[in-house]
Amino acid sequence: MIDAGQAADGAEASTIGHADHDLSRSKALLPLTVGAIGVVFGDIGTSPLYAFREALGQAAADGLDRGEIIGVMSLALWALIIIVTLKYVAFLMRADNDGEGGVLALLALAQRGAMKKGGLLFALGAAGAALFYGDAVITPSLSVLSAVEGMKTLPGIGGAFTEDRILLISLTILGGLFAIQSRGTASVSKLFGPVCILWFVAIGAIGALHIADGPGILAAFLPWHAVGFIADHGVLGLFVLGAVFLTVTGAEALTADMGHFGKLPIRLAWYSLVFPALALNYLGQGAFAIGALDHALRSGQPFVNLDWFFVMIPQVLRLPMVLLAAAATVIASQAVITGAYSLTQQAMQLGLLPRLTIRQTSAGHAGQIYMPVVNWMVLFGVVVLTLGFRNSSAMAAAYGIAVTGTMVITCCLAFMVTRRTWGWSLPLSLAVIVPFLAIDLVFFGANILRVIEGGWVPLTIAGGLLVVIWTWVRGRRLTAELESDGAVPMRDMAAALGRRPPEIVEGTAVFLTGNAEVTPHALLHNLKHNHVLHRHNVVLTVRTLTKPYCDDEARLTLTRIDDRFAAAVLRYGFMEQPDVRADLIKAGNVLPDAARASFFIGRNSYSHVADGGMPLWQDLLFIALHRNAADPTDYFNIPPNRVIELGVQYAI
Repeated sequence: MIDAGQAADGAEASTIGHADHDLSRSKALLPLTVGAIGVVFGDIGTSPLYAFREALGQAAADGLDRGEIIGVMSLALWALIIIVTLKYVAFLMRADNDGEGGVLALLALAQRGAMKKGGLLFALGAAGAALFYGDAVITPSLSVLSAVEGMKTLPGIGGAFTEDRILLISLTILGGLFAIQSRGTASVSKLFGPVCILWFVAIGAIGALHIADGPGILAAFLPWHAVGFIADHGVLGLFVLGAVFLTVTGAEALTADMGHFGKLPIRLAWYSLVFPALALNYLGQGAFAIGALDHALRSGQPFVNLDWFFVMIPQVLRLPMVLLAAAATVIASQAVITGAYSLTQQAMQLGLLPRLTIRQTSAGHAGQIYMPVVNWMVLFGVVVLTLGFRNSSAMAAAYGIAVTGTMVITCCLAFMVTRRTWGWSLPLSLAVIVPFLAIDLVFFGANILRVIEGGWVPLTIAGGLLVVIWTWVRGRRLTAELESDGAVPMRDMAAALGRRPPEIVEGTAVFLTGNAEVTPHALLHNLKHNHVLHRHNVVLTVRTLTKPYCDDEARLTLTRIDDRFAAAVLRYGFMEQPDVRADLIKAGNVLPDAARASFFIGRNSYSHVADGGMPLWQDLLFIALHRNAADPTDYFNIPPNRVIELGVQYAI
């Protein structure tokens, strides 16, 4: 367990709340499957807009022939088969933490099986969370830009959509999307599933119509075409591989959203609709490209890499498909935005980030939250990236590094889960994990080659977040040592007050602390300045478990110290929002007068000294993070009129 007071490809929050894991009830399967199609597969479902175009553009750098088109297509199909189907759907979805998935849920699951909470595990979880934010900033920009760019292919009016106008339209859509987050998305989210079903059916049908343009593209299902392409093309093959990886971006969402939909609906959606639709569309694009290559060779014209997704759509359907693509990319962006909220909430609970303001936007869905700071910071990053890169092709170079880095981390955490939590033998764990890790490392290496082209952007974002996480964790450790220095054991204080009690006033006082073994500073200051003691006193610690949800019967434990004092522990899963007062009231049989209790909270401040434990820049960063953290009263859901804050200043 991790102290929430000292304490984030977490499970991404969906728009329909936490699903019932008992899927034996067939009536729940269909709506959960429809919901999964709308939320889980939005990112990977919009990859056909740009993935094949970028991969083929890399392959065509030194000319192109039919065999190379088939090779690129084979790489794309086998990436979907190996990484998504085998690694995520078949294997990693087994590694759930009481139904929850994602990189931080995997971290918590690994911690549950560990003998001690090692620094390596913590570092992996922090790196995975940081890399997710790089993905969260790029995904909305790339997805919406690639959809709006389809307007350039509209017959008759395409020329009117200049780069500046496309940027303006894209930024308007993105700005509107972020602006409505504070109102919640419950009503809009009902359309996510049906819209995405229409999207997958449409892209699959259009792809199937064009396979006849170059039926030889079906040879891409033979894996040696993929292997042969990499073997024959050297460094160029790695650049192509980096672009091919765009086909599987969004795969992390399959595990991250398990808690909201369950394994069966996600697997059913992938096998029955999403994978067939993606495969058909990519094959259609490849066949259309082969047809275009044959036409160029016959006419003696050079081959030109086009926006294959849109140009193969019949002209009469192109405008509706552009609009449908825009809707699909908005949905994909929405999933990433809510995922950023959820991951941040987990990071706060697990001690990686300071407390931030969380607002519930739906009374019926626990996953419907809004975090103003996260929302506007992500929007700022999205706007900067959109204006900086200006088109989807330039931005695509920056996309893969964050995702491949997260996948490598996921593999490492999965290895620890198989060994420590599942108890697999070392040979068996290596036999399962090493092939997946090797493929992830190859893709990561291929994407590293594109650092100069734009891959430095997500690495910079992730690096900045890692510095913040490291500073916060280190600072909290140092301040905890300062606060505990010279602390009086709680039992000794209770005994001393029993022998020489101050003036006793009626009522119950609750003192929140990170360590119930020592006397809270708020209690000491109350005795020093007010010279009174409540008749009933509870030293309360809020702890975060390494599982997503805490059972009601294990929520609160209370240990009596003496007639006036008791030590209590409130437990929450890392997916839950603390509601301290409500849970204490529920336990009225063990805690008297909880509804009218006064809550004493330590509100310390910090200043820098030259001989402190951290460098000046890190001290200043930690102090800024601490000062701007959300009020603990709001975070723990305690009415402000029941709170008394007392604290001291420490030099760090």
